[in-house]
Amino acid sequence: MKDFSGKLAFITGGGSGIGFAQARRLVERGCRVVIADFSQEHLDEAMGYFREQNAPVHALRLDVTDRDAFAAAADETERLFGQAPDILFLTAGVNVFGPAEATTYDDFDWVMGVCLGGVVNGLVTFVPRMIRRGKGGYIAAVSSWGAFGAGPITAPYAAAKAAVLNLMESYMIALKPYGIGVSVVCPANVRTNIYQSALKGRPEKYGHTGYNVTEQTQNAVAKFNSTGMDPLELADWLLAAMEDEHFLVVPYPHGERMVELAFERFPCYCSAEGMEKLAEKRRMPPTEEEIMLNEEREKGADFSADFAASGFGKAARDVDWIEDSKKL
Repeated sequence: MKDFSGKLAFITGGGSGIGFAQARRLVERGCRVVIADFSQEHLDEAMGYFREQNAPVHALRLDVTDRDAFAAAADETERLFGQAPDILFLTAGVNVFGPAEATTYDDFDWVMGVCLGGVVNGLVTFVPRMIRRGKGGYIAAVSSWGAFGAGPITAPYAAAKAAVLNLMESYMIALKPYGIGVSVVCPANVRTNIYQSALKGRPEKYGHTGYNVTEQTQNAVAKFNSTGMDPLELADWLLAAMEDEHFLVVPYPHGERMVELAFERFPCYCSAEGMEKLAEKRRMPPTEEEIMLNEEREKGADFSADFAASGFGKAARDVDWIEDSKKL
């Protein structure tokens, strides 16, 4: 997609963080934009900015796990603008972290419901409308660097993001005949307020968690997130990928090499010898290249002391089946 002028975009999670930055960049390129978000507060703040810019932006409150609400949002978009979107950004996300073996059904249902289910619902709602319109278009979803690796305290989030990566690859292949391009964005740390979701944005019906989640843990996450990539920079990476029509957006100068290294482990899982080789590698100190790439990704930030002091990544106190080192 080379020409953005006059295009209509629909962005989930558009009230803050990555989605708000995407909306800003698209407006600057001449797009009309619908921002959808779970938080009315975030929508109000975003619209305050766009009204000052006299920008053609419309706000909708949307729970991306609610399929009926998604359909209603699509209907309202077509009623207001007379068409289905040309551009669909599925950006809404939440996260919460703790030991995999302490994860509850509510932890899985909430995180995967938003991070994966929100993408599924967006695709099923909008793809038929975009195809019927017959004008092509572009779809992008925000996955995560976490999609490339498992983690003992990131199980629901990493699983959801890995699924998004795979799902978008399937749609990338399927939608080519319709002239609809597809990209997936896989950043590491980004300067957003996603840390608020674990305390302020989690619905009561998903309230039972196996994780230790407190003001202290989320303040530690906030401090870490404050050092991340500027969301506007991330939006620039995405728009450049759309112009070049390439699928995977790993927004770092050595992103291709980072992906190669991330997937080196899989052949090792196929044999006992490979498993031993992998275990030996993990006992070795990181190579100069690995150190360089980690610093590129995380800007050398080390908040391990803050995380440890807050109890981040630990199990809730009432989880009685987990080893003591993993709970408070």
